[in-house]
Amino acid sequence: VCMMAAMLAGCGSSGSTDTTAAADASEAAADTQEAEAKTSDLSFAFCTNTLNNTFQSSIDAKLSELCKENGISYTCLDPDYDLNKQLSQLSDCANSGYDAVFVIPVDSAGITSGLAEIADAGIPIFNVDTAVIDDDMTQFVGTNAYMAGQLVGEQMTKDYPDGAKIAVLDFPSNESCVDRVNGFLEGLGDQKDKFEIVAQQDGGAALDQSMGLAEDIITANPDLEAFFCINDPSALGAAAAIKAANKTGEIGVYSIDASPDGKQALLDGEFTAVACQVPLQIAEYAFDAAEKYVGGDTTIDEKKVYLDSHLVEKEEAEKTLNDWQ
Repeated sequence: VCMMAAMLAGCGSSGSTDTTAAADASEAAADTQEAEAKTSDLSFAFCTNTLNNTFQSSIDAKLSELCKENGISYTCLDPDYDLNKQLSQLSDCANSGYDAVFVIPVDSAGITSGLAEIADAGIPIFNVDTAVIDDDMTQFVGTNAYMAGQLVGEQMTKDYPDGAKIAVLDFPSNESCVDRVNGFLEGLGDQKDKFEIVAQQDGGAALDQSMGLAEDIITANPDLEAFFCINDPSALGAAAAIKAANKTGEIGVYSIDASPDGKQALLDGEFTAVACQVPLQIAEYAFDAAEKYVGGDTTIDEKKVYLDSHLVEKEEAEKTLNDWQ
């Protein structure tokens, strides 16, 4: 077959070959010009709190994609929840001459000195997902965490109109997670007194840690009716503990994230309800704002931008199972 293809290719007229070659050369030149037009001297850095979570890794992937499309050099730094390591990475960013830095703090208050170094270097800071307790940031962009929690709380009151004994797995060092818990409590509204919180513990936003805590809570409270968890890894840990106790379907699991794993858990009946976070939208908004800012338009209409959450129904989960939003 290859020989026949070669013979046929050799049968073309020289005029046709020259025309094709010229067209190919023209197309290649156009591609080169387009690539050159998108090449810039800009460099962006993303200082995340971890990449051991698909939420943060999806932001990293989207920022990387957007930078590549626009010819911007891109670096991601991962401290894996180590505050001292993140402070060191922020210091490196301040000394490396980046044009803009995106930050998710390991600790909303503890990160202050690192942000000050970057601000003193004249580098704009775009704080994403979890708000820092600092005025050095140029702009904050995140999911409306309070709204997400409120939606879940409201749903729980519908599912348990007579109230219930519940447990909360939180993550108090993270400002966004604090907002989720406060929103959840607000969502219980006038029925709040009907819900008895028998345990509220720090699940570290992690599956393994949350699973161990959930196992202990279930053992200590055999009449427990539901968990509220601040993210999907924590909720998956609670769901695993419930399954190990042979109580799947007896104890509800309410979460915030709507990650691919969370959507699958909703479809499998392991989650009762989940409100979404929007990491891809966060990355797109923050990138556009940073590109505009370094391009000379330093007008910031809103210092803090909160993108809406919503409850993810099973139909949406099926359609978007492999994706964040």
